[in-house]
Amino acid sequence: MCGIVAYLGPREAYPILIKGLQRLEYRGYDSAGVAIYNGQLHVFKKKGKVQDLVEFARSKETGGNIGIGHTRWATHGKPDDINAHPHTSGNDRLTIVHNGIIENYGLLKTALENKGHVFSSETDTEVLVHLIDEIQRSEKLPLAEAVRLALTEVVGAYAIVVMDRDNPDQLVAARKGSPLVIGIGKNEFFLASDATPIVEHTKQVIYLNDEEITLLTRDGHLQIKTIGNEIQSPFIEELNMEIEMLEKGGYDYFMLKEIHEQSRTIQDCMRGRLNAGEGWVRLGGIEQYHNRIAQADRILIVACGTSWHAGLIAEYLFEDLARIPVEVEYASEFRYRNPIIRENDVVIAISQSGETADTLAALELAKEKGALIYGIVNVVGSSIARMTDAGSYIHAGPEIGVASTKAFTGQVTLLTMMALSLAYKRGTLSKTYYQQLLNEMENIPRKVETLLQQCASSVEYIATEFKNATNALYLGRGYSFPVALEGALKLKEISYIHAEGYPAAEMKHGPIALIDENMPVFVIATNKSAYEKIASNIQEVKARKGVVIAVVTEGEEVISKMADYRIEIPETEEPLTPLLSVIPLQLLSYHIALLRNCDVDQPRNLAKSVTVE
Repeated sequence: MCGIVAYLGPREAYPILIKGLQRLEYRGYDSAGVAIYNGQLHVFKKKGKVQDLVEFARSKETGGNIGIGHTRWATHGKPDDINAHPHTSGNDRLTIVHNGIIENYGLLKTALENKGHVFSSETDTEVLVHLIDEIQRSEKLPLAEAVRLALTEVVGAYAIVVMDRDNPDQLVAARKGSPLVIGIGKNEFFLASDATPIVEHTKQVIYLNDEEITLLTRDGHLQIKTIGNEIQSPFIEELNMEIEMLEKGGYDYFMLKEIHEQSRTIQDCMRGRLNAGEGWVRLGGIEQYHNRIAQADRILIVACGTSWHAGLIAEYLFEDLARIPVEVEYASEFRYRNPIIRENDVVIAISQSGETADTLAALELAKEKGALIYGIVNVVGSSIARMTDAGSYIHAGPEIGVASTKAFTGQVTLLTMMALSLAYKRGTLSKTYYQQLLNEMENIPRKVETLLQQCASSVEYIATEFKNATNALYLGRGYSFPVALEGALKLKEISYIHAEGYPAAEMKHGPIALIDENMPVFVIATNKSAYEKIASNIQEVKARKGVVIAVVTEGEEVISKMADYRIEIPETEEPLTPLLSVIPLQLLSYHIALLRNCDVDQPRNLAKSVTVE
């Protein structure tokens, strides 16, 4: 959600800013802009894609070696050229880019208008730059101090970078609740919402913490303070990311690339953590707290969207294998219902970006109540990774497609290993079954690769049959129910077809009224434990002329004969089936979206990282 990029150094800023904004396009946005200073301030901003901005600025003066850029996802004010960032103070001295929401902007705006400030946009961001300008002028302060004092008056979330026309040899940046990374080059600095715009220029980075402000100067000086004016020692980290990870690698879309990467990313998630030959699972992030987690009264899982679906699978895994009670909560609702959290609870947060605002807020509440908090994230150095007591990375690499694919299977892989580790610790599995599951886990990457090769043609054909559908129903039982939810979400996200996921037995409690010959019903029928009941559900659909597309285990015959279409997955142990059954559903949504001429990687209205509430 929104993207910031900034540069200060000896090079031309504009190409770095534009390339950086293109790297951040995956976060979702509706307008883009840059500001460059070269003796004069030049601001270019445009509704639409970064390419629209490039065309708009093509014949204009873009020279200069300090600048800031932004991709905006509208919150306050409609998406248009005026509301696009960057924004300037009334005298054009200060220029700002901002991610987040200033919740008390209305009160601040009224106070500033009473002092003579005039606003040209509908944004909360313009209010913030006017506030900084007011403090700087009235108190005659350096920019960094004016920013710091302004932020003590602000309620909300922000990542900001501010440029001063009268002091073009410095940038000031700050964050609270929205990520910001500093890249350190040779006599140059880069700033961005994440590391993707930085990695091709430097591997040395600093992740700003909440309520920190930094001053960067052209002579290479870097200072970090808290909003409370305490000087901090910067911690420089080495980026573990290669530029090739950010390219399409011969695929037409990032989503297709990321679907096909899953055999490797699942293997990467297990590497060094699971060894079937020696019979062990070890998660480094869990070791210190293994006893506390194993003896927890219950596990609370908080997440949003696709990560919430991974959490639902974890509920089955933890309760089935480790016999620990689990509750799965929407992070966006968790803290608003005054939840009961006890000291002997464990709260697991799942987030691809590690920056999801609602999930962070839920963790803050859990921490206040004394629960152990554990993070499962993909992005190294993210806010959730830094605020939790312990945690594990899924090691899926950058996920550029907005609709999550490889991060989902990475989360499920990590949660499966966690459940197996706890089950072993608690003695809730027989040694034979425990070993069977370890063996099958090691086989999953190979089976994913086989599945992608074998299902490609059938999935493409099914996509052509249902590309014009207006509604779809996804059904599953047990471990397959969260997969049904995830399949429906993928179809909604990128093809804009209304789809709902249901427990198969719940179909009779309402959704069956929708079924007719125009309603495709996707049934995930891979779990042996409810085989006959799933077959009965399919019969109920067929009796109402519904069209059934069944995801079945390779060699299955009974349900395959009932279904109008079938997709086969390799056989595996039932707790591991989600890692396979979700993949053809991802691929199906991709092909349907293509046939409907949808933007697969950047679906409308969606953002990759939801960093505001």
